[in-house]
Amino acid sequence: MSQKQSAAGPSQGTTAPLGGSAVHAVTSVGATFGKVAVLMGGASAEREVSLMSGGGVLKALRSKGVDAHAFDPAERDLSELKREGFERCFIALHGRLGEDGTVQGALELLGIPYTGSGVMASAISMDKVMTKRIWISEGIPTPRYQLLRLGAYDRRAVIEVPDALGLPVIVKPAREGSSIGVTKVVGYSGMAEAVASASALHDDILCEQCIEGDEVTCPVLGHDEQAYALPVIRIVAPEGKYDYQNKYFTDSTQYLVPAGLPPGEEDAIQALVLRAYRVLGCRGWGRVDVMIDGKTRQPYLLEINTSPGMTGHSLVPMSAKAAGIAYEDLCVRLLEHCALDTGASA
Repeated sequence: MSQKQSAAGPSQGTTAPLGGSAVHAVTSVGATFGKVAVLMGGASAEREVSLMSGGGVLKALRSKGVDAHAFDPAERDLSELKREGFERCFIALHGRLGEDGTVQGALELLGIPYTGSGVMASAISMDKVMTKRIWISEGIPTPRYQLLRLGAYDRRAVIEVPDALGLPVIVKPAREGSSIGVTKVVGYSGMAEAVASASALHDDILCEQCIEGDEVTCPVLGHDEQAYALPVIRIVAPEGKYDYQNKYFTDSTQYLVPAGLPPGEEDAIQALVLRAYRVLGCRGWGRVDVMIDGKTRQPYLLEINTSPGMTGHSLVPMSAKAAGIAYEDLCVRLLEHCALDTGASA
């Protein structure tokens, strides 16, 4: 699929990974990894995207000589991983039952190292409200919000949300990704329908202050102080609507790398994103979505993805490419850093 984008090398704000450079040759391939399962599909609302991500990862790993195999947890029991001798797992699952700490916990019990964040960081990051609470406690800017819990609110409470947050307001499930179930409400009359749409996917509904301005995203690779930010991507979607359809199934959205932000902004966003990633205890990789207020130029962090997409329209491989890291090398690099919460690595 074609993508409207420009590419450049690493921005000045990108910190160097282990080894001293954001770009290094991947040398450990093939038999070094043993038998690898690419976990894909799953039972979440993001199954279709996960299958696309997993398919791309599987092809990339095999092209590097890795003994990689597709494994769909919705069709097979995870215990089969141990019985069949898998030594590592590349998690290409998205959403609940894949990105929320559940699969990570099962792999911990099986003793099979996996890509990405551990159990606690995955669980917290999947929950947009818990993520916000931690970021707010650490002084990290995020839009104001109200939480509606199923059974704990009535029509009056729904209608009063815009009074507290202003209009427009963003309504979305507290634990979903890929913009599924997200509605931008511009008038009081739209609140009830937006809440109903979100509640069909999850009991907890996040109502969030709408920040108007530039939409950007910034991936991170690595762990602790060795983590580093990749180039920022600015997203220009048709009519400003970066929804599920425009994310994955059209070529109308523009992805700008370099982002073309005012001097100093990209460095500041990268530093903020790194801090947000570290305070949640994330490891391996992730991607933080950010809105920049068009008037004040203040960045507000929306959410973090700990198992980002790896499709033809996905943003982490796009940013990595701008930093000189090919898709195949990115997949191998992530696999190199498989680990368990116990501190054991593959």
